[in-house]
Amino acid sequence: MFSSRVLALAFSLCLSVAGPVLAAGEAPAATPAGEAARTGSDHRPTMREAGSANREAAERAVGASLEQAVEGLVRDALSTPATPPSFALAEIAPLAIAQRLDEIESLHPRLDAAQREAVAEFYRARRFAPLWIDGSLDRPRWNAAAKAVQGRLQAAREDALEPSHYMVPALGVISRETPAEIAKAEIALSVAAILYARDARGGRIDVARLHKLITPELDIPGADRVLSALAEATDPGEALRSFNPPHEGYRRLRARLAELRMNPTRPVVHIPEGPSLRVGMRDPRVPLIRARFGVDPGEKDDARLYDRQVAEAVADFQREKGIAADGIIGQQTIAVLLAEDPARQEGDIIANMERWRWLPADLGARSIIVNVPEFTMRVMDGDTVIHESRAIVGRPDAPTPIFSDRMNHIVVNPSWTIPPSIMRNEVLPGLRADPDYAFNRGYEVIRHGNNITVRQPPGPNNALGAIKFMFPNQHHVYLHDTPNRGLFNTLRRAHSAGCVRIENPFRLADLLLAEAGWGEQRLRSLVGGRERTVRIEPAIPVHLAYFTMTIDEDGRLRAFEDIYRFNQLVRDALGLEG
Repeated sequence: MFSSRVLALAFSLCLSVAGPVLAAGEAPAATPAGEAARTGSDHRPTMREAGSANREAAERAVGASLEQAVEGLVRDALSTPATPPSFALAEIAPLAIAQRLDEIESLHPRLDAAQREAVAEFYRARRFAPLWIDGSLDRPRWNAAAKAVQGRLQAAREDALEPSHYMVPALGVISRETPAEIAKAEIALSVAAILYARDARGGRIDVARLHKLITPELDIPGADRVLSALAEATDPGEALRSFNPPHEGYRRLRARLAELRMNPTRPVVHIPEGPSLRVGMRDPRVPLIRARFGVDPGEKDDARLYDRQVAEAVADFQREKGIAADGIIGQQTIAVLLAEDPARQEGDIIANMERWRWLPADLGARSIIVNVPEFTMRVMDGDTVIHESRAIVGRPDAPTPIFSDRMNHIVVNPSWTIPPSIMRNEVLPGLRADPDYAFNRGYEVIRHGNNITVRQPPGPNNALGAIKFMFPNQHHVYLHDTPNRGLFNTLRRAHSAGCVRIENPFRLADLLLAEAGWGEQRLRSLVGGRERTVRIEPAIPVHLAYFTMTIDEDGRLRAFEDIYRFNQLVRDALGLEG
């Protein structure tokens, strides 16, 4: 008689082999070569061969053939009773994998229909052979590639991701022995790796829902791209990790996150936001500031007085943090103080790491990056800053959009066609209130039927100054000069209607065009004439980014005011407290 273990094994095998065939009502898969040799047959009846025979007779023929195959397997197993039965996964697992692929939707709802089909197509292309599991049916095991990938999944917190989102069966020998469970484990690891890679490239939150002015073009990899990369990699764990941003700014935040988690510190005093504090002012927040900096009031002094002693302690702190050391507590200093709270700091680091995922993996050999909360523009050669300039960005009620594009030309002596948002919010109300509104500002009003376009011609008072840098985009924003240069001396440089004003625009133009024969002096010689366009070839990537926390070359953490509350939007989307 057959042992119960062998009978159970035979029954599970029969289910794995027969299930997909009978459920589909189509031809069963070809008998593996090993089974054909054991049964003495090289042919199994199919539904097509049944011809006009009825379905029931065809299914009985298939069932009889399967019974013969199982009997042959069992006889082989019993012929060597000293050795546990061992059936090659290469023969059995593909049939089970083909069946279990239909269950991805219920098991992994985060993958949409296109991605589920991509997983199935990947396995079809490899004839449903396992990628992660080898061994035999009674001793299946994760292979070296699987262990490398699982190691990266378990270390997901290093990259501010959540390991619980990528759960797979435990390492070591898989305890379940049925082909169906083996196939489920195989597919589970593939899907976990896909989800990790997609999250690493920004797929964890729906960025499009955050704000209408946050419009990065995310490079979220498809399932086929992820699985193909891992299947071909010498080190699949490293290949999976490489889906995270490769940029130096991201790596520095990642290192600071690890340091913060290893060396937690006590929470600091929380100082609420409020009006800027200067010497001589009284405010209920001053006692908290005194406590933070260890400045005790004298016996006759008012603890609420922001005196010179407090201001000097604040200035020392500002110098240490690399911000303007004016002794005034404004929004920038409040932001830096708030960032000192370890709980808050960890969440802010994670939120800023998430926004690095919005940028392309390749920023360009040379690129322009504007960090909006820092009010700074940089020209980068790889990871090296070759030029830095103060910038003026959009007001809180008119934010500068966050996206990437390519700058392909500049315009000297630009005219300014007022964009729809400014027309709607400023110009049209002004025209209704004052008939001379356009004339007093040097505007030209152009009518096309019922449509009105307002244009400011080139000249010394043009809002764009003498030069603008164009990267055509849906938001109608760009980089440009300005006639109002005094605003560059302010600390909180959020004054524009959305575009980015550059402090030294001709220096930027020289960097971009000198090799093409359009150096700074030649460009300046054109100022005052007609509008002139100069092409930039090749086009240079431009990235309008939003980082409220960075780590500088000296390892200092720098925090900036969340002027548009975009950082808080990301924190909320990620479920970060604080």
